[in-house]
Parts: sequence; structure tokens; C-alpha cells
Amino acid sequence: MEQRVSLVTLGVADVPRATAFYEALGWEASDEFETDQVSFFQAGGLIFAIWGREDLATDAHIEDTGATFGGIALSYNTRTLEEVDVVLDQAVAAGGRLLRAGGDTPWGGYTGYFADLDGHTWEVAWNPDFPIAKDGSISLS
Repeated sequence: MEQRVSLVTLGVADVPRATAFYEALGWEASDEFETDQVSFFQAGGLIFAIWGREDLATDAHIEDTGATFGGIALSYNTRTLEEVDVVLDQAVAAGGRLLRAGGDTPWGGYTGYFADLDGHTWEVAWNPDFPIAKDGSISLS
């Protein structure tokens, strides 16, 4: 298996509502594949998908216990420290919930967290050691 992630799919309660939330953050859903059942967003070198939570659980043969924290956080890295607070404010204005306000980190960065409409945890971070390329990609080097 090659070392890469191709898609990140979030199971949500209401696909159109979740799509509107991410569009309110400035993301653009693909018109080519969007339906009331699924939405896709090009996110740098991977695809971010919104799919009905029940459909996703059925497809994966998983019993959905309704747990609110699945032990995963999606991360959005910013180009500047100041952009962290801007993105957190956008998320809250779009209906998300602030989990942790932006603040300094022990590793020299600045980070905060929000939950989307379905409780998915997002970290918004500025990391001076992870420069972001012009195309939005991020690299360890």
C-alpha cells in the first residue's frame, strides 16, 4: 500500500445541511457528483466527502453507536497565525461549535478547535515548521 490518503469521508445526519456548512466556510462542492445523498469537495491532493452517516455505517458494515467522539480530528493548517482565529470565527458563524479558542502551543505554533454540525472535530493550526505551498499542499520537509 502506498503511503497516502485519497479521500476523507464524514458521515453526517443531513447531507444538504452539512454541504451548506462547508460552503459557508468558503469550500466549493463539485457540481459533477453532488446529490442529496453525497457531496464531494476537492481539498488539495485529496477528496473530502460528505455522506449520510447511516449509509456510511451500512456500507462499512459498522453498527453506529452514536458516539460523539471517534478519536480523530481533521486538521486545517493556515498560512498565518492570525488566520487561525479567522477560520474559527467562520466556523462558528456557519453554525459550528467552538471547542477550544485559538492559543499558543508548546511546539511553537498556534491552534484551536471547532466541531462541525455533526460533531466532527476540526483542528485549525498554524505551524511554522509545516509551510504550505502555493497549491495548498503541506509537507514534512
